[in-house]
Amino acid sequence: MTFRLTPGSRTDAGSRGVPLFQRIAIIGLGLIGGSVGLACRARRLAHEVRGADHDPDHRAQAIALGCVGEAFEDPARAVEGADLVVLAIPVGEIPGAIQGVIPHLPSDAVVTDVGSVKGSVAASMERLVPGGKAVPGHPIAGREQSGPTAASAELFVDAKCVLTPIRTTDPVALERVRRLWMEIGADVVEMSPERHDEIFAAVSHLPHIVAYALMGTILDLSGDGEELHEFAAGGLRDFTRIAMSHPAMWRDICLANRQQILEVIRRFQSALGHLESLIDAEDGEGLYRQFARARAVREAVGRLKGAGNRTRSDE
Repeated sequence: MTFRLTPGSRTDAGSRGVPLFQRIAIIGLGLIGGSVGLACRARRLAHEVRGADHDPDHRAQAIALGCVGEAFEDPARAVEGADLVVLAIPVGEIPGAIQGVIPHLPSDAVVTDVGSVKGSVAASMERLVPGGKAVPGHPIAGREQSGPTAASAELFVDAKCVLTPIRTTDPVALERVRRLWMEIGADVVEMSPERHDEIFAAVSHLPHIVAYALMGTILDLSGDGEELHEFAAGGLRDFTRIAMSHPAMWRDICLANRQQILEVIRRFQSALGHLESLIDAEDGEGLYRQFARARAVREAVGRLKGAGNRTRSDE
């Protein structure tokens, strides 16, 4: 089923010179995919922005909100004639999606993604995308809410976007994707897929896992969770806010970045065990040193992030 813009709706035609792309196809019209569409259309970076999503509500909402001009159930229809394909789907679905759309893509079409795991995704893209047109990427932006209704054209402003080009990536394709993210407000950096996964296992994946584990622990202690709702204060709500992120996405992230995540879990368990031993020994001085050190690091991170004055759930 196809959804289209109604007469009088905003168009994709560019007005600031030649657009970067003729037709962008976004596979997956959730928060990130919808935001990419809104950002590209607001800045007239393509003559046309199409989308695909298996959820009919997402397709209808994406059209109504102006994320895309057309939306299809079948990704193969969305990518016809596209010179850029953005894969905004859970990382576990990316290999199958590429296999499904490659036969329908023009030979010069660039393929990128927004997944927060890059090692396995980059390997799949290198194997499946011909001609050096694969540019793996990861915009560091998000919210706890999901779906196109949470999308924003300004989501990527002042955010970082990590590109992890692979051995076969065409420099021209890399530059086109870099320009896209820069035009929608992101600060673009490059690193290897392996280094990306090491970093994000620690700074993004582990915090989500800890938040999910903490909620599970509290629910086990409180039975049906009624007391949790009654007595939960701001600290618990703030700390576990990211546990509202989509379960399917985080299931796939954990499986795709399994080894790096297991390593940081072991390190976290060691740090937690050290605190346990200090508490068991009633070592107030040791606890103070650990908490003061952690506080100083957290304040430094807060000052760095505070420059943008934004709150986000990095994905």
